[in-house]
Amino acid sequence: QVQLVESGGGLVQPGGSLRLSCAASGFTFSTTDMMWYRQAPGKERGQVARITRGGSTYYAESVKGRFTISRENPKSTVFLQMDSLKPEDTAVYYCNVIMYGRNYWGQGTQVTVSS
Repeated sequence: QVQLVESGGGLVQPGGSLRLSCAASGFTFSTTDMMWYRQAPGKERGQVARITRGGSTYYAESVKGRFTISRENPKSTVFLQMDSLKPEDTAVYYCNVIMYGRNYWGQGTQVTVSS
């Protein structure tokens, strides 16, 4: 079955960096687009970044120039490098894949940006 396991969240000061990882299994990773979403308290979950199977990348306007999504196909892992973090980046971050028309989510990893 499809499994997504995120890691790498934590507490960081404004201006700091974190690197999130998502280990995937249960499907052919190299042929699938992968996404990162986030959800802050009281807000809807929204897409942060997407990487296609061909390596093209797309970002939400709020993170462009600060976040970088990448993938390592041999390890079935997608990454989210987050630099110049701001307090408004505080949220639970989720890895996402769509398979056969169904959304699959990881358990999420908390990112808190605070001094």
